[in-house]
Amino acid sequence: MIDRIKQLLQEVEELKAANAEELEALRIKYLSKKGEIAQLMNDFRDVAGEQKREVGQYLNHLKEKAQQRINDIKEGFAHVSTGHDDTDLTRTAYPVALGTRHPLSIVKREICDIFGRLGFSIAEGPEIEDDWHVFSSLNFAEDHPARDMQDTFFIRHSPDILLRTHTSSVQTRVMEKKQPPIRIICPGRVYRHEAISYRAHCFFHQVEALYVDREVSFADLKQALLFFAKEMFGQETKIRLRPSYFPFTEPSAEMDISCNLCGGKGCPFCKHTGWVEILGCGMVDPHVLDNCGIDSAVYSGYALGMGIERITNLKYQVKDLRMFSENDVRFLKQFEAAH
Repeated sequence: MIDRIKQLLQEVEELKAANAEELEALRIKYLSKKGEIAQLMNDFRDVAGEQKREVGQYLNHLKEKAQQRINDIKEGFAHVSTGHDDTDLTRTAYPVALGTRHPLSIVKREICDIFGRLGFSIAEGPEIEDDWHVFSSLNFAEDHPARDMQDTFFIRHSPDILLRTHTSSVQTRVMEKKQPPIRIICPGRVYRHEAISYRAHCFFHQVEALYVDREVSFADLKQALLFFAKEMFGQETKIRLRPSYFPFTEPSAEMDISCNLCGGKGCPFCKHTGWVEILGCGMVDPHVLDNCGIDSAVYSGYALGMGIERITNLKYQVKDLRMFSENDVRFLKQFEAAH
């Protein structure tokens, strides 16, 4: 048996392979479970007791040599040139340009950062929603226009499953699962059955905020809005609140900011009024709190919501909403310095 081991040891020392396939065949021949060395290991059981020590040493030496030789050949392949030039002659001679963040992503991150400094945490929810979280829990009447097929995308003609029309559905989900204090901001994509034009799209992005706790007042809302406006558009920015109506807040208001182009003096962008509308807000209607399992006799809160496209338009004067979703690299390159 020792003679057979010595013969294999000589073969192993002379092993050669031209490619990975040949090397794998050698490994299988000598080192696999049914290979030459494994067969010798099986025969080792029949060796006389006085020879086992010597034969065992030879076997171990053979196995180590075979493994080492296979590894040496494999390592040699890594240093051998393929002989092919890896240069891509079709590649541009100019440096490959780095990508940039989308303007909507830049503005969304900035909005979340501002509210984050006020203690708001980010909450997210599903884009495919049910009627309860999108409409019913938020005080939308059964005959509200938003429930119509021409305003909302319903799934498989179901009256209960739809693409969310606002991120308020995230707020209702959080209120159902968590008791106050609640202080969240809800960014996300929403969908409405709109004709696509330079000023409207069938999908867009919103950021909504919700704060529910004991003794939350309209003054708290106004202070948060003023802080946001100054941080987003500059310390000289002024705000004004106009009475409005939303099913889920009472009282409700629309917020305008002083035009950041003319400083409130009047220009074509603000239609010579000096003011530009940016968001809707209000105190959370007590019925909404009760619908979500929060005692409206103990807690109160405020909510606000804005379109990210709207804020981006004001910040960067983008004239056409469709540009945000056309992926025109020339348009995106304009925002390289913004992030």
